Amino acid sequence: MLNFLFRRRTASAEPEVKIETQRETFTRLVEEMNASLDKLADKPAVTIEPATGRISFALPEQFPDEALALPGPDEGEDAADAPEAPAEPGEKPQNAS
Repeated sequence: MLNFLFRRRTASAEPEVKIETQRETFTRLVEEMNASLDKLADKPAVTIEPATGRISFALPEQFPDEALALPGPDEGEDAADAPEAPAEPGEKPQNAS
C-alpha cells in the first residue's frame, strides 16, 4: 500500500547536476543580459565602476509594458474631487435653494 514511500530510487531517475565554472557562469549572465537589453525599445545607459566592478543602468522612469499595465486617469473623478470655489461674502451658495 505504501510502496511508493519506501521504494528505492534508481540512479537514472536523479537529474545530473553540472557545476558551472566561473567563466561559464559569467558568459551565461552576459548572454542573458544582452538578450534582455535587445528586447528593450529604449536602451539604458550602462555604467561600469572600475574600482568596485559594479554595473549600473540608467533606466527610464517607465517601461512600455508598465505603461500599458497602469490604469488611466479618470477625467470624471478630477472634476468631482476638486473643491468648489468659496462664495463671495454677499452671494448665496450655488447649492442652496
